[in-house]
Amino acid sequence: MDHPSAVMYLEHDGKVLLVDSQGNGPQLPEMNSTGPTKFRFPTSEEVANMGINWEAKNTFDILGIQVTKAHPLLEWPNDWAWKDECISDDAVHPIAREAIYRSIHRLVSKVMILNSEGKVLMGKIERGHFVGHWTLPGGYMDHDEHPAIGCVRETVEEMGIDIELDDEAPIITQRIFTNEGISFVSFTYKAEWNGDDSQIKLKENEISEFAWFTPNEALTVAVSGFDNAALRHL
Repeated sequence: MDHPSAVMYLEHDGKVLLVDSQGNGPQLPEMNSTGPTKFRFPTSEEVANMGINWEAKNTFDILGIQVTKAHPLLEWPNDWAWKDECISDDAVHPIAREAIYRSIHRLVSKVMILNSEGKVLMGKIERGHFVGHWTLPGGYMDHDEHPAIGCVRETVEEMGIDIELDDEAPIITQRIFTNEGISFVSFTYKAEWNGDDSQIKLKENEISEFAWFTPNEALTVAVSGFDNAALRHL
């Protein structure tokens, strides 16, 4: 099917607006169905013709198509499509499915490990988003993993040490820092560890070195917005 050069991704509490090639909607997908593509996101003109106002959130590009993510200013649209049901229907255009995929939060769990001097443990990264820079231990959470478990697991994997988190609530930060419009949510905990540095065993090909920094020094070398937001609480 022909696809417009710019479309609106309207989402309200898990419901999204799909139209057919003529701009008629709402249309409903069918999970795990196969067949020709016939549903897409509407253009702004088609949305206006339906009498729907919206509040734009952000705009990103998918294969040359401009997608504007927006919140529709109306009551919950019961007759719209569930976003989760759009992913596995061939009738839904790949641009819409890719946009929905990008809208799912990526969850990251990290930890500020402090020693008896109040210094923070950081590692220099060899792969991922921040190659060659210092970051707090942590990483992506597993699918069925609590963030408090994830950062402890990541610390064992990256630094080779077991830690015990303190009782403070995590610092939660959300931001989009890529041009693909993908949102990351970070949970950063705090722990104390007073072992010997000889116990630290760095993960090969991931962490090149470690160092202890004062909170102010850590803020200076940290490049992750998540790390900076957490370190300011020390």
